[in-house]
Amino acid sequence: MAYSITALAAAFFAGLIFYRVFIYPVFLSPLSKIPNVHWSASISPAWMLWRRFTSRNNRTIQAAHERLGPIVRLGPSEISINCVDGGIKTVYAGGFEKHDWYPRVFGSFGTVISDTVIFDRLLPILQEVSKSGKSIDMHDLDQGLTMDFVSSYLFGLQNGTNYLQDDSVRKHWLHLYMCRKPFEFYAQEVPYLNGWLRRIGLRVIPKYCDDANEMLDAWALDLCDRAEQMISSTEPGIEPTVYKQLKQSLDKHSTKNGEAKPDKAQQRLDIACEMYDQLTAGFETSAVGLTYLFWQLSLHPEVQNKLREELLTLNPPILYPKTADLPPAKSIDSLPLLEAIVTETLRLHAPIPGIQPRVTPSPSCILAGYADVPPNTRVNAQAYSLHRNPEVFPEPETWQPKRWLEAENSPADLEEKRRWFWAFGSGGRMCVGSNLALQEMKLAVAAIYTNFRTTIVNDDNIEAIDAYTVKPTGDKLILKFESV
Repeated sequence: MAYSITALAAAFFAGLIFYRVFIYPVFLSPLSKIPNVHWSASISPAWMLWRRFTSRNNRTIQAAHERLGPIVRLGPSEISINCVDGGIKTVYAGGFEKHDWYPRVFGSFGTVISDTVIFDRLLPILQEVSKSGKSIDMHDLDQGLTMDFVSSYLFGLQNGTNYLQDDSVRKHWLHLYMCRKPFEFYAQEVPYLNGWLRRIGLRVIPKYCDDANEMLDAWALDLCDRAEQMISSTEPGIEPTVYKQLKQSLDKHSTKNGEAKPDKAQQRLDIACEMYDQLTAGFETSAVGLTYLFWQLSLHPEVQNKLREELLTLNPPILYPKTADLPPAKSIDSLPLLEAIVTETLRLHAPIPGIQPRVTPSPSCILAGYADVPPNTRVNAQAYSLHRNPEVFPEPETWQPKRWLEAENSPADLEEKRRWFWAFGSGGRMCVGSNLALQEMKLAVAAIYTNFRTTIVNDDNIEAIDAYTVKPTGDKLILKFESV
């Protein structure tokens, strides 16, 4: 009798597991109506996880959308959307909560700044390269340029980095930052695996990544401490404006909550964590965007020539050696060809082309024509796919700045392209640094192509890796500069 009850209980639980793992997700779940990216997607995330582990996420999802339509099922409780109406407008402008994927990934310009970085640091380096006839790795230099811009913006010029001129320091820091990149998959997609394996003496993330993280944490704390020493200053180039604003807002929050005395040690760590996120997100993406922009312009000398003609209309032009102050940012923003070049580069070579996970709300929602999508479903869109819709962007794999020129397009066509442009996301949680990124990119391009012509020396493996944040597979772009 006892054996029969045990067997019955075992059969019941086996049937329950079979129902939950197979019957419900495959046949009864509202998500079962959505096309599967792979036959196993409805019962297991393993196939998609493998594609992400082997760095094929973006291209895999894009191919699935091309084959199956604007919404596809990536796993038992994960979908991807690739449309505006009923898609990204609903999810990202509709306030869907961010998926807990984000803390796994991201947990731990004033005139003086622009003038110094451009005239005192960047252009002298390129002038020396031009005179000597040597070539230079612009992807490496771009990372120094963008870090100098972002750190100076956050902490003040005197307290930020000078990676453009500190060549060895820049390379060491980049090594620390980049050596962890191949192992991001584990933290993003299977955060429990490393912890489980460590309990039995194994690890999938090497110890040198932990060491690098500790050094990067110390670096961020040092930048904050230097800014703290200058917090009372109001002098341009010294005042740590963003750092000061963040600290003051935290102080006000503590007062509002009735705290007698803020926990200074915890506040220091909180500020350093936020500043680190801003620094790394800001420098890495802008550097990638600039690298591909310089590559495309170097492939298209005729566009370089037209751009130079436009840049010389600035008042004053950005000539080196310096003859005048930089022109107002508004006048640089108003240059239509420069705007088109930057926008088209960010479309074709989005620095963050990968998924932007959100979580569907309760009780359910409608996405891309599918009703009753259940709550707590992970839903993603990705710029890589949105930017390759041939109905919106004919010949989507080609670089064509004219797509964005008013003289070449009807107002309706331009508006539709802008609706699908997603390099910075959309909605209330879109990239907060988009304006800064665009400003530093346009200023750098304007300064360089007013004074120089670029040609390619070595662009081997310039194709981007397949990842959330990309970079050239070869991690380089060697260019030659010629004064004009």
